[in-house]
Amino acid sequence: MANILEVATQVFAEKGLAGARIDEIADATRTSKRMIYYYFGSKEGLYLAVLEESYRRMRQNEAALHLEDLPPEEALRRLVAYTFDHHYSNEPYIRLVMSENIHRGQYLAQSRFIQELNTPAITAIRQLYDRGVAEGVFRPGLDPLDIHWAISSLAFFNVSNRHTFDLIFKRDRPDTDAVAHRRALAVEMVVRYLRADR
Repeated sequence: MANILEVATQVFAEKGLAGARIDEIADATRTSKRMIYYYFGSKEGLYLAVLEESYRRMRQNEAALHLEDLPPEEALRRLVAYTFDHHYSNEPYIRLVMSENIHRGQYLAQSRFIQELNTPAITAIRQLYDRGVAEGVFRPGLDPLDIHWAISSLAFFNVSNRHTFDLIFKRDRPDTDAVAHRRALAVEMVVRYLRADR
């Protein structure tokens, strides 16, 4: 099943739900269409399983950051940097999320696990934010969901729009220095958004 999910992730990310073919996934995994249908029910069921697994992996890696063990600002910096790095090195994840947004979230809406998978991300932000407010490091009155939105937006756009952005503004594919600059910029923007006035 893990091999099927891995191959299906690449196929769905590259071709979308409509363009993906179960035959192609079966051939690449050396299994049968029948076995894929046995495990996942349908092409749509496999697509949903791929989406759920993509979110599960990201949230599992976030939990491994142990943000609760770090001072609030350091924890925030680590979270933003992790999100940026995750998205930058996982274009298939970004393409899957974009594809699901084209479908207006209709397949994720059928998931029994998606809320459960993503609630810990907001809880972790709430906890680090509350610690920062209590220590006078972060300003009060912010919503953890807005903080998550800001982090996700900066990290997501960097991948989802990189081809059009670079084409329009006549930039070659970003080199290592340019990526590091954008990463540092994303971290600093979020930290300054939260930081208490001094």
